[in-house]
Amino acid sequence: MKNKPKIVDLFCGCGGFGLGAELAGFHTVAAIDVDETLQSAYKKNFPNTKVVNADLSKIGRREWSEILEGTKIDGVIGGPPCQGYSRLGVSDPKDPRRQLLVDFYRHINLLNPSFFVMENVEGLMDKRNIDELNNALATLNKKYTVLKPVIIDASEWGAATKRKRVVVIGFDHKRFSPLSLSDLLPPLETMTVAEAITDIREPIKQKKDSADFGWASYRKSKNLSQYAIKMRSLPPKGLGSKDAINYLKEGKISGHFDTVHTDTVKQRYVQLEQGKTDPVSRAKKLQWGGLCPTLRAGTGSDKGSHQAVRPIHPESGRVITVREAARLQGFPDWFCFHQTKWHSFRMIGNSVSPVVSEGILERIYSRLMSNNIRLIT
Repeated sequence: MKNKPKIVDLFCGCGGFGLGAELAGFHTVAAIDVDETLQSAYKKNFPNTKVVNADLSKIGRREWSEILEGTKIDGVIGGPPCQGYSRLGVSDPKDPRRQLLVDFYRHINLLNPSFFVMENVEGLMDKRNIDELNNALATLNKKYTVLKPVIIDASEWGAATKRKRVVVIGFDHKRFSPLSLSDLLPPLETMTVAEAITDIREPIKQKKDSADFGWASYRKSKNLSQYAIKMRSLPPKGLGSKDAINYLKEGKISGHFDTVHTDTVKQRYVQLEQGKTDPVSRAKKLQWGGLCPTLRAGTGSDKGSHQAVRPIHPESGRVITVREAARLQGFPDWFCFHQTKWHSFRMIGNSVSPVVSEGILERIYSRLMSNNIRLIT
């Protein structure tokens, strides 16, 4: 890891953005978030990263000096809280979380990376919000070249879900080969729900053991998709928990606990046509040959602990499991979330798809390492 370019992951959540960066060739030195519960997955899946539970609005130069201990940073990634800009919410201009957008760029100025990548909801580009993005960018050190914000769709990068997000990329041209939006065109890979989850078994009953992550074996399946084969692979050296790695070697993965439905609800879900929305729960039934709608996070305990509506399985009379949601979002099978379904779905719904972040950061890695202009640390 000493020879890998180093990044910092801001507003890191469970680590979807950071995972893509690691798979692209970077090493995450430090990951910061204020939500300790969501961040618990980062600690479990990234054993060689310093995971810091802190309010980024209160971190300054002195705190960074203590966190990094002299390590020079090549890149910064992060997704400031999106609730203040989401089209599903009220977009309250007084929401204090909106100030964290400015904080993201304050940290860029403090850390002096060669590049940065910021992700947020596409609502940030709406007329009522775009000025805040422009004002935040205006605080950035003028040495950074900032590409025009672009809206990307996870389904075009190889994830089996429609998930649109705005991405802002900037770089210091003295330490980074020139980059343009044409260098970041998606591969337009298509992935279906069937390719993503048909080898995932039916749920198991929720256990009383609060430390259990819902381990279970795969469904017996022939002709696995290339996507499923990739998701079943062991993690690169330095990633993953010992438990997850050992279980995966035995053919077992986490996230299989069931969601209890009444017989009436089960029957209604079974009879619902694929691709249609249940009139009562407002949950959409997945199509085997289609894409999953955007997975939502729900809210934390500070905002009422509201659970987001979960998609219905294409055949079974139930909503999808945590592992099925993880597959649809692009998380590999060795990645563990939380012992409870609610927190696990919050983690997945809040995350950047690792498939997307890996694809984007592979392009950036190539530019950073070309011509030996990277700042050697």
